[in-house]
This record gives sequence, C-alpha cells and structure tokens, in this order.
Amino acid sequence: MKSLNVRPKEIVMNNMVTILFVLICAVSIPFSGYSGTYILNEVVTRLSRNAFLVLSLLIPIMAGMGLNFGMTLGAMAGQIGLIFVSDWNVVGIPGMVLAAIISTPISIVLGYLCGSILNRAKGREMVTSYIIGFFMNGVYQLVVLYLMGSVIPIMSSALILPRGYGVRNTVNLIAMRKSLDNLLSFSFFGVPVPVATFVIVALFCLFILWFKKSKLGQDMRAVGQDMDVARESGVKVERTRVISIVLSTVFAGYGMIIYLQNIGTLNTYNSHSQIGMFSIAALLVGGASVDKANIRNVFLGIILFHLMFAIAPMVGRNLIGQAQLGEYFRVFVSYGVITVSLVLYEVRRRRAARLALEQEA
Repeated sequence: MKSLNVRPKEIVMNNMVTILFVLICAVSIPFSGYSGTYILNEVVTRLSRNAFLVLSLLIPIMAGMGLNFGMTLGAMAGQIGLIFVSDWNVVGIPGMVLAAIISTPISIVLGYLCGSILNRAKGREMVTSYIIGFFMNGVYQLVVLYLMGSVIPIMSSALILPRGYGVRNTVNLIAMRKSLDNLLSFSFFGVPVPVATFVIVALFCLFILWFKKSKLGQDMRAVGQDMDVARESGVKVERTRVISIVLSTVFAGYGMIIYLQNIGTLNTYNSHSQIGMFSIAALLVGGASVDKANIRNVFLGIILFHLMFAIAPMVGRNLIGQAQLGEYFRVFVSYGVITVSLVLYEVRRRRAARLALEQEA
C-alpha cells in the first residue's frame, strides 16, 4: 500500500513543471479571447519554427553534459551565414542551403572550443556553457559591428551602417521568408501547415533515434551514465563529450536558419541572445530534466511553452488592461521554469543518493 501512495506523488514531482503549464494554458486560453483557429495557427507556426532548435539540445543531454546553453554559438554561426547570403543576394532555398554550408565550419570550430572548455569543467557544464555564450556574444558583436565592412568584405549598402562598416541592426530576409515553409504546404481548417519544414524536423527526429543506437550514440550514453566506467570500457570520454557539443552546435546553427526564414527578419545583435534560454525552457516544460530528455519532451514542451507565449499578452490586457504585463510574465516564466527544474533535479538527485546509501546500509 505504501508504494501505491508514493507513486502518484513521484509522478507529480517528476512532471510538476509540465502539469503547471497545462493548468496555466487551460486557465489562460478562455481569458485570451482568441479563436480556436488562431491558437491552432500559433501552435503549428511555433512548432515548425522552434522544433529543430530544441531537438539540437538532446545530444549533449545524452552524453551527460546537461542543458547546452552554448547552443547560442551555433545560432550566431547561422546568423553569420545568413548575413553573407543576404550580401551575395542568394535567395530562397539555395540561400538557406548556402547559409547552412557557411555556418557549418564556424559551428564546428566554436563547438570544439566549447566542448574542450567544458571538459575542463566537468560537473559544471551548464553554468560554464552559459558563460561561454556570453563571451562568444562579445566576439560576435566585434565581428559584425567592426570587422564586417572594414576587414571582412560586405558589398551591399543595405547591410552596412552609414559609417561604412558594421552590419545594420536589422537584416531583411524577405527574399528568403518562409521559403522552406511554403515549399510544400496545405491548409488544415484554415491553418497553413508547412509540410516541408515538418519533413525536415521528422528526418532530424529519425536521425536522433538512429544515432542513439549507433556506436557513437551508445558511447555517449555510457559516458552520460558513468564516465569512469565508460573510460574503463575503452570509450574516449573527452573526445565523445566534445563531439556531442560539436553536433549540438552545428544543428543549432541549422535550426536558427529555419527559425529566421520563418520570421523573415534578422535582428543582428539580439536574435540569438534569448534563443538558448527559450529553447531550454521549452524542453524542460515538456518534462525533460538535466540528465534525461526525449523527442516527446521536445514537442510537448514547445506546444505548452509557446502557447503560453502567444496568449500571455492578450490575457494580461483583458484581465488587467496592460498587455505589457503579459510580456513581463513570459520572461519571468522562462527563467522560472529553468530554476524550478534545476531545483527539482537536485532534490531528486539527493533523494536517490540518500536511498542508495540506506540500501547499502
């Protein structure tokens, strides 16, 4: 009988963030005043826009490196690719492919540097990757604000600041906007469904499922479970950890390109700044943790987290008369979700360690 009483409590504890968001969305939707068609359209749009980015977080978690806040490095690489493509006036799908090609070597180099640093900070990977993201943001700002146009050739006057160097605050991607989304689509109850984008996302999901069963994927899972045991089994632990970060960074770059083609505008200095925070928050809302995440967590988290994002401003306006309150609530919740998830993870970890000691005694 005791186990029957404990199990529901454990289920609630393990899914507390997800349950909380389900309740928030269920209560907020009626107050938003939005129609079902509008809400469905927002869910489909944000799911296609963010899925690839959030999926890129799964590989480092598999390798025991936690939540990769350093995915912003890949986002920066994707943005640099888009800036060059815009300068060369390559549009549509060819522009996206060329931007991905340009971002790949940049992402590999940045991912390798990030992974090498994280190998020297074992047990503190998340906070270290977070700080690395801040540092590389400074390098990125230096490149796009001072080097592009002065050292790195940028020919388009529409991209360069009036002083003659530095990229403008906004890069227009109108020639690339929704080029992937509109490649193959159909309407479902008046809601456009970007089939081509979802096909790319589905292929990435299949790749992740295959990768988990591959030799490298098995090595990563072994490293994630116990580095010492994996090392004794012949796994090159440090090399495997670096590869996981490199792959995550490269895929984050691709995800950022998909994300920005959907929006149609590149905010040169800010588009990448919150992408890691929001992607990680969405994954945690879906029921993932620092050491365990799957594809189901990705899609459930995006739906719940971004549904809240879509309706929060209108809920704030209808309830209190100020839409800005909804904006503040969205930012507060994104940071709060990560904090609560990390606290719950630490509580569960300590409880498991205590139970293990009691069993040994």
